[in-house]
Formats: sequence, C-alpha cells, structure tokens
Amino acid sequence: MVLQETYTLMNGIKVPKLGLGTWQIPEGEHTYNAVLWALQHGYRHIDTAMAYGNEASVGRAIKDSGIPREEIFVTTKLPAEHKGYAVAHQCFEKSRTLLGLDYIDLYLIHAPWPWDKIGLDCTEGNIESWKAFEEIYESGKVKAIGISNFEPKHIQPLLDRCKQVPMVNQISFHIGNQQKEIVDFCQPLNILITAYSPLATGRIIDNKVIVAMAEKYAVTPAQICIRYCLQKDTIVIPKSTKKERIISNAKVDFEISNDDMNKLDQI
Repeated sequence: MVLQETYTLMNGIKVPKLGLGTWQIPEGEHTYNAVLWALQHGYRHIDTAMAYGNEASVGRAIKDSGIPREEIFVTTKLPAEHKGYAVAHQCFEKSRTLLGLDYIDLYLIHAPWPWDKIGLDCTEGNIESWKAFEEIYESGKVKAIGISNFEPKHIQPLLDRCKQVPMVNQISFHIGNQQKEIVDFCQPLNILITAYSPLATGRIIDNKVIVAMAEKYAVTPAQICIRYCLQKDTIVIPKSTKKERIISNAKVDFEISNDDMNKLDQI
C-alpha cells in the first residue's frame, strides 16, 4: 500500500510518500478532525506550518490518535517573512511547543521571500536562517531540514556558504506544472521534491484528458493527479477536510502506464 511506502532522505531518514496537507484548514475542529481521520485511516505523514495557524490542533490530533510518536512524520515550516538566525531558532521552538512534540521530523524555510514581497532578494536572511536550521538539526530536535518554494537561484547560495545540503524542497507540482528547472536542479543533489497542491487546488480535475484517464483506470480524477505525482518520485500531500476524500486520496495503489504518463506530461 502507498500509505506504507517511504522515500529515504540523504541522511537515511525515511519519509512516507503520501501525507495529509493542512494548508487553508483553520485551527480547531476542522484541522483536528482531518488529521485524526487521516491517522485513523493509515496516513503517517502530516504537513503543517506556523503560517497555517493550526499547529496546536495538529499536535492535539496526533496525541489523541494513540499512535506512537515515532510512527508519525511531522513537517512544519519557518514563516516566509521571518528571516535570520535568532528568529529561526525562536520560531522552531514555538512550533515545537504548539505541536506539543519533543522533536519535529522535517523543518522547512517556507519561502525564499515574504509572501507580500515575492521576488525580494532575501539571500542573506535565508543563509542566516539556514545556519540556525543546521544547529537545530545537529541538536537532534529535528530529524531533517529543507526548503520550500526555492528556485535554483535561491538554493545555490545555501550550497555555497552553508554546510548542509537541503534534504527536501516542497514546491507546487502537479499535472501541467512540472517545475522542470527546479526538479532538474534538485535531483542530482539528492534533494527530494514534495508536491503540494497536487490537484492544483481543484483546477485540473475537470480536465478532459484527466477525466477520460480516470474512467479508463476506474479511479477518480483526483486519484490520477495524486498517482501522477507519486510516479514522478515526489512526496505528495493532498489536502482535504472531508473524511471520504481523505480516504479516497490514499487509494492510489494502481500504475499509470508510460504512454498515459506521457499524455499527462503534455497537458
């Protein structure tokens, strides 16, 4: 089963291939229920971020699930607007407290620039943040460290001036948006790609090619989209607050043929 399959990061840490994303799920019962349902139905990877404002509910659901902590892979993120050594340490400890966890599995810089200043050169701030990430990693409070929404021009300064190569780059990746330049840069460095918004926030599930292919494989368009990303060797973190969709999104133990993958590549 896909829910039991893992990738191995460059440091040997195993990360489940499929996880639950929690972006745009509000703090409280919506997040709590989504995470608890996911864990009850076999998910073992939960993705959150301080910016989502729902870390406390994620942590409460993990605790209440009764599943041993070491069996659950938890990702959270340094807010995009916070750049620097001290603030990275502070935010990490705040996230750890909100989640109620002794350690976090994966900690990411959420973006190379603040969301309200996309394109701003924050190279020095990212380098200082990354130095803090390296210290947190060496302390054992986090099992792996990485980045999110970083292009090659944002990654190269970290490679040039820091010790640890990022282990993961979480990016928008879906049928019709393969981010080839970023993927081609990361793969030789053994930086694993996480695909967020694998359904393009719902924009592609009505695509005629995807709908026809779903009928061919007797699956849903969403399952085609998720399976596509898995076959591109990415971690996939679809988001849902509906129990039936959380369950359905994990039923992707089928194989899209090479010919059909090529058709999807053309979208």
